[in-house]
Amino acid sequence: MGGYSWIELSCFFILVIVCLLIDLYAHKKDEAISVKNATLWTIFWVVLAIAFAGYIWLKHGAEDSYLYLTGYVLEKSLSVDNLFVMMAIFANFAVKDEFQHRVLYFGIIGAIVFRLVFILAGTTLIHLLGWIAMLVFAVFILWSAWKMFESMKGGHEEIEDYSNHWSVHLTKKFIPINNKMVGHNFFTKVDGKLLATPLLMCLIVIEIADIMFAFDSVPAIIAVTDNLFLVYTSNIFAILGLRSMYFMLAAAKNKLCHLEKAVVAILAFIGYKMLITGLYDMYVKKIFNFNLDVSFLKPTPEISLFVVLGLLLCGILASFIWPEKEKEASEN
Repeated sequence: MGGYSWIELSCFFILVIVCLLIDLYAHKKDEAISVKNATLWTIFWVVLAIAFAGYIWLKHGAEDSYLYLTGYVLEKSLSVDNLFVMMAIFANFAVKDEFQHRVLYFGIIGAIVFRLVFILAGTTLIHLLGWIAMLVFAVFILWSAWKMFESMKGGHEEIEDYSNHWSVHLTKKFIPINNKMVGHNFFTKVDGKLLATPLLMCLIVIEIADIMFAFDSVPAIIAVTDNLFLVYTSNIFAILGLRSMYFMLAAAKNKLCHLEKAVVAILAFIGYKMLITGLYDMYVKKIFNFNLDVSFLKPTPEISLFVVLGLLLCGILASFIWPEKEKEASEN
């Protein structure tokens, strides 16, 4: 691990577990996360990540600290897309605001395990299987964007019965599923039988989403440094802070009337990016193997971040410039 001991890795895990337990205690009630709460937790995770960089500086030198911070910022930037995908997934499953923290909490625990597997495996497995999975998930994102756009026109309806939901149809042959949500529970007992709830299906899709974004972010950070300790710790700190950033965005969406339209546009762009990335690497490079540059089809990370932030800014500004228009539309 490049000079880092297993004791240091163990202390890192203990630190993360303690912080997650504090987080769980602070949000033990089923209630929507406020902007203030999400902001304070975002600041907490950022300060903790910077403090960890200070520890690395003192114990292992400035160069390692810079590499860690580079990986942290890179993961944060590449994970911006993930915020909007999570929003689409929750909308697809019609998960209430008060239950979203619980789903993301356990999603983070899964991410801690899966990211370690990804980083230990390196990029070989990613290159072998990544593009096929990326194409499938691109279709899911584009479909979710369409579903969110449709729900904007007809109003958000709460799903009472999930019998016809795509996730239930897909998994009920393998896992017995209850057709209705049961509070914040992932499992429930019916006639003595243990059944999964639709909330568990939502958690599984969230985990798949994190794995999909790991296809891009993990190799990118490995390109910065091959020190497994620095790669993994920067990755996890960035993910931990991403969850509270999501609640800041979700709370803002409820207050800014045009922001949801921007989210739909962002999801469409993310779906396009994943789709074109898979097709580009699978086919375009083989077809145009002469000196024809078609790389403009594939958005770079810098362009992607610019487009996402630009669309987000447009949605925020539109909400301030034309607030009444949305109200009248919703009343009709």
